[in-house]
Amino acid sequence: METGIATTPFGRRPMSLALLAVQNESHEIPEGKATDKWQTYRDLCEGKSVIGVTDRSLAVLAALLSFYPDSELSEENGLVVFPSNRQLILRAHGMSEPTLRRHLAALVDCGLIIRRDSPNGKRYARKGRGGGFEEAFGFSLAPMLARADEFSEAAERVRMDNRALKLMRERITLHRRDISKLIEAAVEEDVPGDWGAIWRRFRAVVDAIPRRAAIADLEPIVADLAAIREEIDILLNSHMNVEDSNGNADRDERQQSDSNTNTLTEFEPALEQSRATAEPKPGPQEPLKAYPLGLVLKACPDIIDYALDGIGSWRDLMMVAAQVRGYLGISPSAYEDACHVMGQECAAIVVACILQRASHINSAGGYLRALTEKARAGQFTVGPMLMAALKANGPSPDRRAG
Repeated sequence: METGIATTPFGRRPMSLALLAVQNESHEIPEGKATDKWQTYRDLCEGKSVIGVTDRSLAVLAALLSFYPDSELSEENGLVVFPSNRQLILRAHGMSEPTLRRHLAALVDCGLIIRRDSPNGKRYARKGRGGGFEEAFGFSLAPMLARADEFSEAAERVRMDNRALKLMRERITLHRRDISKLIEAAVEEDVPGDWGAIWRRFRAVVDAIPRRAAIADLEPIVADLAAIREEIDILLNSHMNVEDSNGNADRDERQQSDSNTNTLTEFEPALEQSRATAEPKPGPQEPLKAYPLGLVLKACPDIIDYALDGIGSWRDLMMVAAQVRGYLGISPSAYEDACHVMGQECAAIVVACILQRASHINSAGGYLRALTEKARAGQFTVGPMLMAALKANGPSPDRRAG
């Protein structure tokens, strides 16, 4: 049986007020209270971040609990276990004795066990005349019984936090999927709007997501993605309302007119003389748009064959494009000039489009220089070229309609 007085550690181990408070708390266990030792242990494992205990210390605690003979912790059956260090090491997966001592001290400091040291520091139990244990010296599991409700609340708190974090990550995943596909659809359908700027804002938010984040870290990210999604919805709804108001006939006529753009003059590999007559008049330069990478790869799938590990980012596309320009016979100076005038992303898209139509282009280097000069004069944007490649390599209208 346990004595009602405070026990101090044997040898050089110091006594503290915190240890005294734990012992006093263990003396205030309600009469008749009992708890399943392994359920309490599972609750402690789930709530370990709240309690402040490590995995290795919990392994030592499990070894101590295995020496308790009953499945329920209760004062009636006694709460002191007294295994030797050698026995504990065997049940703690063979950890070294210094490690065992360190984690036993950590369990004491966390208030999960109490030392009941004998006068000589040995662990043993003294039997009475009836054969039962009269007094035991070792480690008391009374804090496990006294704090069982606390461990249960800590486990529930961790479960709720994990559930909330999971829901937050699900919302981020849904926003990312919806925004990406809606932007691709808007670009493909030529919906008015600065989709390049929206895409860059979207990527800036996504790239800022930490790999390991708490709920507080993800809340502003969800808010930013929701704002971008709302902006996209407004642009798409406005475009759809305008189309509905103009009627089906006007919409068909406008789509036919939109499809008859300068795409052919910019994308066809004609000679310089024939292109010169078809070039539009010089005008103010349009800002080049950034398009979703998935849309570019859908329009120009041939460039994927030149990537050893696939293309998963704009950096990958630009690296592969720099390699492909050599295969096409484009000089380094021509490609460097294109990157300077168009930007590296747009230059990579142009190279991918040229590769897709390589069999129809007599001189890829001359063609790229001509497009660079047109871009410098404000007469070329990559959008129509990319849309032409998408129509040529994407699903046919009949297949899409079916």
